[in-house]
Amino acid sequence: MKITNDIYYIGVNDYTIDLFEGQYVVPNGMAYNSYIIYDKKIAVMDTVDAKFTLDWLSNIKKVINDKSPDYLIVQHVEPDHSASINDFMKAYPETKIVSSAKAFNIIKNFFGEDYINRRVIVKEGDRIELGKHIMNFVSAPMVHWPEVILTYDNYDKALFSADSFGKFGAIDIDEPWTPEARRYYIGIVGKYGAQVQTLLKKISKLNIEKICPLHGPVLSENINEHISSYNTWSLYEPESKGVFIAYTSVYGDTKRVVDMLAEKLKANKCEEVTINDLARCDLSSAIANAFKNEKIVLATTTYNADIFPFMKTFINGLIERNFQKRKVALIENGSWAPQAAKIMKNMLANSKNVILVDPVITIDSSIKEENEKQIEILAKELCK
Repeated sequence: MKITNDIYYIGVNDYTIDLFEGQYVVPNGMAYNSYIIYDKKIAVMDTVDAKFTLDWLSNIKKVINDKSPDYLIVQHVEPDHSASINDFMKAYPETKIVSSAKAFNIIKNFFGEDYINRRVIVKEGDRIELGKHIMNFVSAPMVHWPEVILTYDNYDKALFSADSFGKFGAIDIDEPWTPEARRYYIGIVGKYGAQVQTLLKKISKLNIEKICPLHGPVLSENINEHISSYNTWSLYEPESKGVFIAYTSVYGDTKRVVDMLAEKLKANKCEEVTINDLARCDLSSAIANAFKNEKIVLATTTYNADIFPFMKTFINGLIERNFQKRKVALIENGSWAPQAAKIMKNMLANSKNVILVDPVITIDSSIKEENEKQIEILAKELCK
């Protein structure tokens, strides 16, 4: 697939995968992206997952025929992008491999070879001339591994962005970019907001007309909107003033409270109401919903003198990704010694700028008249 006159897409789609990184459900598959810049010199950008090495090498051959690439540029050494390095280097023994110093250490750890006689180490501000295409390197440590570099081609104004600006799903799937890009970002990169902010400041100086990520589609429209989304996500700002309710329910009583609250929120014309049953939904989608919305309701039962396991996993997932700048309401249910609200509050104690919304609602096994009044008050408070 031609992206420009000189840039070719040579990646692959994976429809066999069920869990990306062993945890993220990907119903629409996954793309492992790779590119060729064809100039006086030829550069290949990254490799692909080991399951698709032969397909990828065949894609290279279709573009360059019997020529040999001058460079293999490795921006990120996670195996879904680097597992085909050894096969490539055997197929093209004259090619030099370009990456950061840290990347070569990780390559050796994974594959037992650091290509000391064929490697070119680059750092922030270095560049390689292919002809009219000049590849400029931008260091991006911890977005989301320490060795990461991005590459900017000043001729086609294309940013090869490594794992940033990626999304779940194969590239031939017709779906909106934002929902799966958000879920991908929050799940995989979300912990590293400060590092993403540093990267955004660097690329703000570049004239970018295309973003070529290692997952998901090449972005050639609405570039500023995509960058703006990354700015919002990495600052941990909500995108919506809506309310997200995350709950668990054992015998249905907590669910009834949640349903009642949702009706009251809608009656009070709350901007948006989203509900996830944490025992039945995709966890990464629920975490993404929590980061999308300004107001969060956590509703769960006391369980084994703790909170219900799915809620505990969910809150830990938020904390691990620097959950902050949100209003949080708590609903607990307990038949004899309710303490879920206290435990949830303690779990969130070190999260920055998390404001707890009153009232905290305690359900004693089933909804009582006083609970209905509390739900009405809470709905009005959340819809302010």
